[in-house]
Amino acid sequence: MKSLFAGANPLHWCDACHLPVLSKRCGCGGGARPVAVTPPGDLRPAFSYDITLINQIFEDAFGSPLIPDGHLVLMNKVPDHDRMEEIIIGGAVIAAIRYLPDEGRWEALPRIHCIRLMQPVKRYVVVSDDAAPFIENGSSVLAPGVVEIEPHINKGDEVFVLTEDGTCIGVGRAKMGSGEAKRAARGQVVRLRKNSSQIFVPGTSTWNDAVMANRGILESMEQSAISFIKEVAENKNLPLTVSYSGGKDSLATLILALKAVGPVPLIFADTGLEFPETYENVSRVSLEYGAPIFRADGEAGFWETFSQKGPPAIDFRWCCRACKLSPIKKLIEREWGECLSLIGQRKYESARRKKTRRIWRNQNVGNQLSASPIQHWNALHVWLYLFQEKAPYNPLYEMGLDRIGCYICPSSDIAHLQMIAERYPILWSRWESAVCAWGAAAGRSKGWFESGAWRVHRGGINDEDSHY
Repeated sequence: MKSLFAGANPLHWCDACHLPVLSKRCGCGGGARPVAVTPPGDLRPAFSYDITLINQIFEDAFGSPLIPDGHLVLMNKVPDHDRMEEIIIGGAVIAAIRYLPDEGRWEALPRIHCIRLMQPVKRYVVVSDDAAPFIENGSSVLAPGVVEIEPHINKGDEVFVLTEDGTCIGVGRAKMGSGEAKRAARGQVVRLRKNSSQIFVPGTSTWNDAVMANRGILESMEQSAISFIKEVAENKNLPLTVSYSGGKDSLATLILALKAVGPVPLIFADTGLEFPETYENVSRVSLEYGAPIFRADGEAGFWETFSQKGPPAIDFRWCCRACKLSPIKKLIEREWGECLSLIGQRKYESARRKKTRRIWRNQNVGNQLSASPIQHWNALHVWLYLFQEKAPYNPLYEMGLDRIGCYICPSSDIAHLQMIAERYPILWSRWESAVCAWGAAAGRSKGWFESGAWRVHRGGINDEDSHY
């Protein structure tokens, strides 16, 4: 299970406007209530792709889509064995989705609030009026209290528990399949989860509305970041650059830099393993903002090291040094000797980044002083800011990716890599061929790549850098 670290959660909800607010007051002037989410709470908007995926997962499981048109949806990635995301609508976590890599499928994890947005026609259990009060108080569903069980339920399925008049009184996991439950005279049929006590006030709104509701906090965050950039640029007296990856955080950082000091050059670490959309975005951003690109070419270094060490792994990230840090160090030596780079690093991204100072030097790139203007922003701050600025963000975010980097990154979830393999078959086939050839020479089994075992090295030295 991936590590859990606590971060301050600024998420609030305005029930009058049906909007997320990153402070205690909405732009409408009314108060906003806090919304509890699983830490670290690096919230992001659900784009059309995400909403379609969620609705398909719920339709497959329960015969009904979850999200109606017009509702603003947030997603919150939480620690799990692979990928799991909470779904926030109406100021409440109403469900989650989880990817099961061993089965190659997504699982729907509803909460009781779901019933106000959907009507399950599959995977439900109806209990007697006599049993209902006990179940409402947290008791499991026992066989004697079952009036009806939908026939498609298998042991382990998520199910809704309904009363005889159709009221939902709980959700949980089936401990028996429908066939066994119909024959059973006793025993636990459904183990209930504790019902959510969160306030749920659904309603329609737009992301433009959300920007307006958060205008005050965005202006405050912007001014703080601009002041930071001006101060560090003046005090350090070094050539100023922005490290640009094609991702949302570096785009927000670039816009802040332009407002603070004017046009600045971009340093782009070209690994040769970027998505086509990323290359297009880098060129577009450079042209639109008048920021010249300085490319650090790391492709040759990657494949040279690959031939010696094999594929990078979660616990063996030699790739950052080989195809990013070393080429960047050489680029800086050639162009400026030494420079100050603004980095789109945020503390909400990981426990390691939370501990990183706002100004630092990387031991592998001693001629680069790094500074993060958005260290204290969460992903929703960034997204609202980009929406406000009508910034040209990478379209990959609207295709289900929550972070932009190398398409072969071993730290990616299996769910993420599966999506890449389906969408970019030529790129993925090239990577599969290279890894399988190395694996065969190293005596790895035939299923080593397909199982995802190539992503784990065990015992290697991790050269992962904290800000690229």
